[in-house]
This record gives sequence, C-alpha cells and structure tokens, in this order.
Amino acid sequence: MFNAQLNWAYPRRYIDGIFDHQDSNGGGGTITNGDTQWMTAGSGLLHIEAPPEQLVMSGGLFHGLQLWVNLPAKDKMMAPRYQDIRSGSVQLLTSPDGGALLRVIAGDLDGHEGPGITHTPITMVHATLAPGAEVTLPWREDFNGLAYVMAGRGSVGAERRPVHLGQTAVFGAGSSLTVRADEKQDSHTPDLEVVLLGGRPIREPMAHYGPFVMNTREELQQAFEDFQKGRLGTVPAVHGMSEKGPREA
Repeated sequence: MFNAQLNWAYPRRYIDGIFDHQDSNGGGGTITNGDTQWMTAGSGLLHIEAPPEQLVMSGGLFHGLQLWVNLPAKDKMMAPRYQDIRSGSVQLLTSPDGGALLRVIAGDLDGHEGPGITHTPITMVHATLAPGAEVTLPWREDFNGLAYVMAGRGSVGAERRPVHLGQTAVFGAGSSLTVRADEKQDSHTPDLEVVLLGGRPIREPMAHYGPFVMNTREELQQAFEDFQKGRLGTVPAVHGMSEKGPREA
C-alpha cells in the first residue's frame, strides 16, 4: 500500500507476521511478531508498506492492528517522526494471579511507562488473559477508554457485558477498567487478546478527507495542495515494493 498521510499519529501493532515500511521522512524498517511501529505524520509524508515478498509467496500468517490517532491543532504541523518499538522494549506486567499478561506500549499504567511517545496523554495496552482470568486496571478519570477484542471471547465492566473477536467496548466514566476472559475459548483461540486504549479528549473541530486531517476546511484544502505539488517528499525505492500512486488509507 502506498499512502499519503497528514496530521495523524499512526500506531500499528503486529501480533504475527512480518511487514516492511518506508516513508519519505527516512523512517521505517522491518517489524515482526510483537513489534509496534508508531508513525507521526505531522506536517505530512508519503509511506509505503507491505508484507515481504517471501511471506506473500509462502502464504504465511499475518495478524495485526492499525489505529489512527488525531493530533491537537498545536502539533498538526510538527515534523514527522517514526518510532520503532520492538517487542522486548515494552513494559511487561502481570496480574497478581498470573492469569493476565499486560504489555504497556504507550502511556502510563499505574506508574509503569510504555516506550511509545505521544503528543496528548494516551495509554495503549495489549492484554492477554487466560481462560477465566480477570483484571481490573486503574484508569485516569479524565481519559476515555475502550477495549478492542483481537481474539477470543470475554466480558467487560462490572456488569460483565459480553464481547468477542472484532468487537469494541466503550467504557463510561470511572477510575478503572475491568476485563474478563470466558472460561471456554474457541479451539483455535486459547486466550482472550484485547487492546485497551484511552486518552484525554482533544475536543477540537475536525475537518478530514481520506488520510488528511485538519481543523478547518481551508486547512484541508491547503493540505491537498501541498500533496499535489509534491511537498510531502518522495519514498525511496524499496526492493519488493512497487509505487503505483497514492491511495486513500
């Protein structure tokens, strides 16, 4: 995929597989199982990403999660930045009974800091819960909060609202998040895999179209002009990737 990006922070978490990334700001590389790339597009860049040719040819497994995080107006035109967060650098925590493994990728969880650098207060955690395990995590009251299920089945909140693969649960106000894995999981999914994400709401107007995000329509028009005039740079040639032109992400 060849994309233009403007004004987003762009975390991508890889569970299984291999992915190559390169951008017009010089960022990128190859990331694999358990790694995270955190690209901040800021004032704008072009990037190209694809699984390596050998993985495509062999039909290998690829499983990951991509998020787009808006930037506040004061940071929208900052210089682009790429963070390569390897699986061994995240903060690893466990629940008291050992039933849950927590990987703090960005932000703070009960005083434990993840390596990801963000521009507004954000917490991102990848949690693995064994069947029947439950965890209640402290959460900032000024944060929103959500849980996205990447695999398995479980429940969330004190009311134990059921959730399963592909669903997102949005938490209400409070100072903690509770997630529980069902006692029985599908045969191909031994555990509940969930991403917990939240942050302080920006509460600013937003104008967006495709991968471009600004605060006003006039700023959005200027962004398109910058892209059309080549001001976002060029992506160096990468072996095994083909640059066929821009597309909306």
